[in-house]
Amino acid sequence: MRFTAPLFALAVVAATGAAVAQSRHDSSAPIDFAADHIELQDKANRAILSGNVRITQAEMTLSAARVTVAYTGKVSNGSPQASRIDAAGGVTVTRPDQRASGSYGVYDVGRRTVIMLGGVRLTQGANTVNGSRLTINLDTGKAVIDGGGAMSNPGNGATTTSGGRVTGSFSVPKRN
Repeated sequence: MRFTAPLFALAVVAATGAAVAQSRHDSSAPIDFAADHIELQDKANRAILSGNVRITQAEMTLSAARVTVAYTGKVSNGSPQASRIDAAGGVTVTRPDQRASGSYGVYDVGRRTVIMLGGVRLTQGANTVNGSRLTINLDTGKAVIDGGGAMSNPGNGATTTSGGRVTGSFSVPKRN
C-alpha cells in the first residue's frame, strides 16, 4: 500500500548557528512503507504500522517502532491520501546528509508542519542541536527548536540534561 502526500521535511543546522530550511523535498512522491505488522482500520480511516517501521518518500526516510497513518478516505491513483502521520518509539528522520531523532514525531499534512518531541537531536555533519521539541513549517522552511529539559546522549555513552535550554555544537572551518 502507498499513501500519497508529503512525509517529513527536516531542518539543517548551518555553521553560523542558525537553523535553516533543508533543500526542497519532493512532496508529490508516493509514501512507501515496510513494517513487521500492519492493522488497517478502514472505518476509522487509518493504518497502524508496528515493528521496525520504515517509511520512505523520495530521499527521506522515517524509522520508528510504531506509526499511525490517518488518511482522508479519498483515493488518488488507487492509494489513500495521507492526512497525518504519527510516529513513536525511537523516531528517526534522515535525508542524504541530515538526521533528526526524538521519541515522537507528528506530520500534519493540512497544516504542513512537522513536530518532533522528546530528546530531539538534529545533526548535519559535525553540527548538532539538542532540545525537547523541533517544529518545522514546510511552507516557510522555518525550523524552531525549544528547550524544556531535553536529555541527549552525545555519543560517548554519557547522558546529559540541558536544563531546559537548547544546546549544541557547530563546527568551524579549519585554517591553513
